[in-house]
Amino acid sequence: QVQLVESGGGVVQAGDSLTLSCAASGRSFSDYNLYWFRRTPGKEREFVARISWSGGSVIDEDSAKGRFTISRENAKNTVYLQMNRLGPEDTAVYYCAAAKSPSISEDGMEYWGKGTLVTVSS
Repeated sequence: QVQLVESGGGVVQAGDSLTLSCAASGRSFSDYNLYWFRRTPGKEREFVARISWSGGSVIDEDSAKGRFTISRENAKNTVYLQMNRLGPEDTAVYYCAAAKSPSISEDGMEYWGKGTLVTVSS
């Protein structure tokens, strides 16, 4: 059974940093892109970042504004999202996803985690 399990969410203050992790299991992900999406209150779920098996990455600048970094440890089937200089606008449920396609549309995702909540207080 394929599982994506996020961790690392919590309550932080504006300006703090936080690193989210997502552990994937149940199959080989060697040919999968791993993603981070987020859903902020009252909004649709949006793409945040994507990373390929080889480490090539795409960050959405509208949401990340140069503050987020995505990385992965293939040996551990784990993807990370390092978030710096967090602000209240980053308060959201952050989801991990996986897909063979490089599309950044949530409709293209094959597997989803259940999400981890990040709350940034001002």
